[in-house]
Amino acid sequence: MAIVRGADPEAALATVLTLARTGIPLIEVSLSGTDAVWVIEQARSVLGPEALLGAGTVVTSEDAWRAAKAGAGYVVTPGLSDAVGTSRALGLPVLAGAVTPTEVAAALAQDATAVKLFPAGAVGGVELLRALRAPFPDVPFVPVGGVDVVRAREYLEAGAVAVGVGSPLVGRAADGDSSGLAGRVRAFRALTGVVA
Repeated sequence: MAIVRGADPEAALATVLTLARTGIPLIEVSLSGTDAVWVIEQARSVLGPEALLGAGTVVTSEDAWRAAKAGAGYVVTPGLSDAVGTSRALGLPVLAGAVTPTEVAAALAQDATAVKLFPAGAVGGVELLRALRAPFPDVPFVPVGGVDVVRAREYLEAGAVAVGVGSPLVGRAADGDSSGLAGRVRAFRALTGVVA
């Protein structure tokens, strides 16, 4: 899952479209980026209803409503908040941020679709994922934070259903510098072996 967050909405939109056209299956547009709702609306109109386009950094119920109205197909939260319940009530799948067993259990109690293990790189990485999968073997975990090509492969081999990758994949493309984006996409595709 590519995470797009930028200060230039036009560049962020171009980045989303490039990622989609180069075979990245999940794309999250972070609401912390400039005019992110507009980026989601425009990307949705170009990519159509089937694209797996979501809104990230959904913190409040209002964020969830704005994401849904913009056409987000799912939401990603950095932690557990009212946004999880509101998103589910709106019929949107939720990737809810959690890092401890208590938080994972709370995310499941709030009907989260999957658990965003965040910030994965700062709190134990692959070993944390393995430890959490022991008591929660059926929970779909998606590590986010500090994920590069090498870590992506390690997380997937350890049982993650996906990984969330920001700057190691997107670079500064969402800020207007798309140099190297195609090469980074190729590297992730080749080394992770998960994107067709």
